[in-house]
Amino acid sequence: MQEKVMVSDALSMVKSSLATYAQVISECANPNLRSAIQQIRNNCETSQYELFKLAQSKGFYQPATMADDSQVQQVRMQLGS
Repeated sequence: MQEKVMVSDALSMVKSSLATYAQVISECANPNLRSAIQQIRNNCETSQYELFKLAQSKGFYQPATMADDSQVQQVRMQLGS
């Protein structure tokens, strides 16, 4: 299997896991369990970012152009934060 395919598959699996963790956390009533799942999610996010950087460095992934400060401010205003 090609490295690009393996990295892409790994990124897809991690993204899916992150979505599942978000749903579980939002529905979890037990504070200890919620905290444990949040830590697992945080570790998963770190792994996802490392895979993203690997994919980008090897030319497997080209992210969108970075937004400038005015565009970031516009989004912040729209989202009310």
